[in-house]
Amino acid sequence: MAQVFPGNPFFGLASDDSFKVIFLGAGSFLRLQLARPAPLRSNRAMNSDYAIEVQVTPCYLPEQSLPAQNRYVFSYAVRIANVGKKTAQLRTRHWVITDANGKVEEVRGPGVVGEQPTLAPGDSFEYTSGAMIATSVGAMRGSYQMQSVDGTEFDAEIKTFSLSIPRVLH
Repeated sequence: MAQVFPGNPFFGLASDDSFKVIFLGAGSFLRLQLARPAPLRSNRAMNSDYAIEVQVTPCYLPEQSLPAQNRYVFSYAVRIANVGKKTAQLRTRHWVITDANGKVEEVRGPGVVGEQPTLAPGDSFEYTSGAMIATSVGAMRGSYQMQSVDGTEFDAEIKTFSLSIPRVLH
């Protein structure tokens, strides 16, 4: 079922495990309920030698959030899989975190959760991390900078996903 909601969304398309939000312009957006929740997947690299797939599952953490103080805390579980033909190491990360007020925070650094995993073809690495924003709705996107054993550097895209407290858009 699709519903249109007035508002001022800050992203053109967002989604989480249960819905997609599409910006319609003029301060409105469309919320589409999905029949089956699924983790978000990144685009695979065009070259199958260097292909990394990223799945992200976000979760609101009410026990760590303080809405009266504009503090909304989210965790996100990430699975990084090497679906290419070459072994590659995750060297750095770049996240872009945006809240509903349009405040953007960029995070860059080496590896993830203190590690720079090396993934052979077919291997995967999973971790959980978190983000805090000042609004009940936000979005994240980013990339991992990878390096193959042959020295080739490439990016693994992390598609935009929503940070949203349950039922905030109803």
